[in-house]
Amino acid sequence: MVAEVWRGDFLESVHHGTVLALGPDGRTVLSVGETDRPMYPRSSNKPLQALGMLRAGLDLDGELLALACASHSGEAFHLDGVREILGGAGLDTGALRCTAALPIGEAALRDHLAAGGGPTPLTMNCSGKHAAMLATCVANGWDTATYLDPGHPLQRALLDTVEDLAGEKVAATGVDGCGAPLFAIGYRGLARAFAALATGPAGSPERRVARAMNQHAEYVGGTGRDVTRLMRALPGSVAKDGAEGVYALALPDGSAVALKIADGSTRARPVVLAAALRRLGVPVDTDDTLAELAVVPVLGHGEPVGAVRPARALLDGSPLRPTEPGATEPGATEPGATAPTA
Repeated sequence: MVAEVWRGDFLESVHHGTVLALGPDGRTVLSVGETDRPMYPRSSNKPLQALGMLRAGLDLDGELLALACASHSGEAFHLDGVREILGGAGLDTGALRCTAALPIGEAALRDHLAAGGGPTPLTMNCSGKHAAMLATCVANGWDTATYLDPGHPLQRALLDTVEDLAGEKVAATGVDGCGAPLFAIGYRGLARAFAALATGPAGSPERRVARAMNQHAEYVGGTGRDVTRLMRALPGSVAKDGAEGVYALALPDGSAVALKIADGSTRARPVVLAAALRRLGVPVDTDDTLAELAVVPVLGHGEPVGAVRPARALLDGSPLRPTEPGATEPGATEPGATAPTA
């Protein structure tokens, strides 16, 4: 168990999941759940895929590179950025092969529907990644019509990059919600990959990805999104949320967190992430933004009547004692506190 849902003084629900936090030296600071079990990072894979595109010759930086890593809200500046990436490659939105979808940002969705809009590939939250994939194909002379095929040179290059950063072989390949190939890796591999981005040498492709995401965090998520606010509150950090309750983050010193809520819900993600950051020594409670993100209220008649709280397994009051890679910190996992992940 990683989170508890309290309505008043009554424990109403719980969330099971898996959390791994690594210190700057790569040793385990917190381990709860089946951290050695592979999972699909979903959109948390996007920064790794963006790095693969840079290695393959994609020429993007700044906000457009951040957009290549994004699950964007569908705001006007996101859509303009997607068009700019495509235009730079001599393409238009008709080349996108991502699933047609509505914007995921509440305000963007209201505006889109009010204007009579429906689901489109452009407004799909992964369209920045797909535009960058197409631009990478154009840069290499690869076929743009079949770029989602797992055997396409682009996808083989991205798989190689994920394995290189994670330091492990991809355990399975599936199809993500947007139609692109999806690579399964372990929690340690995901945390290690994000740490490699955050600590990349100046001028390296790794540093380009991390810098673009942190400095243009609004392109990675959107107005009011927790991933955007999180990176703004932690200079030099790189963070990415993913579907089915996934979150990954690394700090500039190489500390990193990878987590998944087993039931796939997003409600407990920021609470669990904040608890992991506390274990890494981040002063969550003294920063207004981080403190706010760490509290998810439970509402009754529109007013807070309780909260989602981290489970005891994440709040062990013992001093942080990093252990060897792969080991579990004593007392970090309660009996029966794990659950299979999808």
